[in-house]
Amino acid sequence: MATHDAWALVCRLFAGGTPILRAALSPRESAALPALGQAVKPTALDQRFVLCPYCHQHRAQVWGDGRGGRTCHCPECGPVAVAADDAVALRLDEDWLRRKLRLALSIESRDGIDALGDGVWRLGDSRRSPVLLARDLIRLWREPALLERVRVAGGPIRVITPKPRETHGAPFGPGVEWLALEDRFAFYGGGISFIAPTGEPPAAQASDPRTPVKGPFSADFRWVTLPDWPDGPIRLTDGQTKVFKSLWSLKGEPATAERIMQRAGLDSDKLVDVFKVKARDKHKADAAGAKHAYDTLVSKRRREGLYWMPCSDEHAEQ
Repeated sequence: MATHDAWALVCRLFAGGTPILRAALSPRESAALPALGQAVKPTALDQRFVLCPYCHQHRAQVWGDGRGGRTCHCPECGPVAVAADDAVALRLDEDWLRRKLRLALSIESRDGIDALGDGVWRLGDSRRSPVLLARDLIRLWREPALLERVRVAGGPIRVITPKPRETHGAPFGPGVEWLALEDRFAFYGGGISFIAPTGEPPAAQASDPRTPVKGPFSADFRWVTLPDWPDGPIRLTDGQTKVFKSLWSLKGEPATAERIMQRAGLDSDKLVDVFKVKARDKHKADAAGAKHAYDTLVSKRRREGLYWMPCSDEHAEQ
């Protein structure tokens, strides 16, 4: 289990993108550290604060104890002595991760690694398909232009990201193969191995009306599937369906709420009114899910009163 725990720690550090205190590691993660070698390295953090060494629940400010030692003042535990090891942090060598992923996917060494933005990299081409590594799957939905920058006519894109809490269906639809970092790769012999899709459960069939067909939406826009929503596909009301259809038809073009609602055939002049969770529906997962879908998929420039849905531009041909 050490190699499994080691890989889980690599994925956790990459998804977070910041160092973590060694004291915050679980016992299994601590036991897996030797297997990672130079992939995880010690680093310096702000020494003015530490995770409480006693409860490991609160960050607390560090003070000198007047005797050459240090103590922190935890809001729950009160004064707690701080040892040197309590302030040790660890970071992932992300250059190591990117190099090893390239080897796992047989990416030619002559292809360099290109940083496309904060937390997004083009690793090169694997089987003539561009490969992107991203820290956050949702960001690629919000910024579909990142995919368009590497898209090759007639070829798919392979996207590697950490897995959200729960994922349903294919988050990107046709033309983009998603490789979940935790599931499709593993730590092996000091390197990273690629796990081929053989044995994976069959993809959702088109006969399922909830299947994402137009980006994250079903063919009739009555269902939306989001990788970070834990309760599965979200059923939309008639009004919500019409708003999303209207936004989709604009193909990513910013528009006023009035124009969007006119296209939707609705009287309200505020998009968010259609997605507000009413008191009687607070216990319904779909009601909260629809509001979450609106917040996730719809971009806004409030000062100008403009709204648009970036993922509709990415899938404009559908």
